[in-house]
Amino acid sequence: MKVSVIVIGDELLIGQVVDTNSGWIARHISPYGWEVNDVQTVGDNADEIRRSIDRAFELSSVVLTTGGLGPTKDDITKSVLCDYFGGEMVTDNSVTENVNRIFARRGIKMNPLTAAQAIVPSSCRVIQNRVGTAPIMWFEREDGKVLVSMPGVPFETSTMMSEAVFPALRERFPSPVHIEHAVLMVTDYTESGLAMKISAWEESLPEHLHLAYLPKPGLIRLRLDGHHEDVAFIRGEVARELAVLKDILGPAVLADEDLTPAEILLKECIEKGVTISTAESCTGGNIAHELTLIPGASEVVNGGVVSYSNGVKVNVLGVSAADIDANGAVSIPVVRQMAAGAQRVASSRLAVATSGIAGPGGGSEEKPVGTVCICARLDDKELYETAHFNGSRARIIDSATTRALILAIKLIKEL
Repeated sequence: MKVSVIVIGDELLIGQVVDTNSGWIARHISPYGWEVNDVQTVGDNADEIRRSIDRAFELSSVVLTTGGLGPTKDDITKSVLCDYFGGEMVTDNSVTENVNRIFARRGIKMNPLTAAQAIVPSSCRVIQNRVGTAPIMWFEREDGKVLVSMPGVPFETSTMMSEAVFPALRERFPSPVHIEHAVLMVTDYTESGLAMKISAWEESLPEHLHLAYLPKPGLIRLRLDGHHEDVAFIRGEVARELAVLKDILGPAVLADEDLTPAEILLKECIEKGVTISTAESCTGGNIAHELTLIPGASEVVNGGVVSYSNGVKVNVLGVSAADIDANGAVSIPVVRQMAAGAQRVASSRLAVATSGIAGPGGGSEEKPVGTVCICARLDDKELYETAHFNGSRARIIDSATTRALILAIKLIKEL
């Protein structure tokens, strides 16, 4: 199945807002054998939107648009779609009820512009947007091709695409081919190094199986996809090959689910009843933030200390001032003591600690920007290292966060 995506909005063309919707859509439909073969970005201009729709229908059976559905005058997508597909603009009472519910929940009074969100083309089928006021509109041509218009707000698009739009599209365009997926989260390899490690296995895969590499700093997501008409057969094939791959990679496999490092660590801690705390300098609380974003974190996350200054390292975490003077705050002796201090302060079994130079200034020849010392400590067992990350300040913080979580995962997996 070929899919075209059109993202609409002047703010996208001038760089005021970055398009994330098209990438999200492509990532989430590709495991089902569907392919985004065209992405267009257009401004809030009626002629440009119409031309983009024409082009998209030439290439694909399904066209997904995002944006241009707001209540202000610059959002013209609804009127353009009404003109394109025919019909007239009418009030849909079910949309009015949905918007009223949303505003009542937020404690906000409805105004006439928002009330106008319920006016939609009569040629569309409305899919209620439970997380926003702009309705999703489904248009179908006589030749069976479909256009679905969705809001531009990424949270609304991703939520409703997952819950309603994609299931409806799969029902409308059923396929006899069953698609089976499996995922491994792998660390300690570069993408090229991992490809070399598993090259013989990958080359032996049958045609109905395909491996995709999806790298991010410190972690590679391997996705094994299987396509076949026989459901039981393809499930068995994927399970068999995944077991072989896990055996080849051994402890480099952190999880056989599509989880973030924080989700993997939290799951391990909950399953094994291990409490966790953090002591963060250069990551500034980002590790604790990643953990506490996840539902259920309160079961095992005891707390954390953002020990940005040496005074907090010494007075709260119990780091030796002499060791800071001798080795510097960015050093293995210091992070080891920070981790032990976090265990003590928060009464946890597992702790992670970071101290580094996130930049853009503060580096030296001996310790350049991107140098981060990390320690994970479980009971009295430790894993620690000095890592060197590249990129912006934000990227260095994210990379250090990921690596600290990975060290903690490695420790707890040994229990």
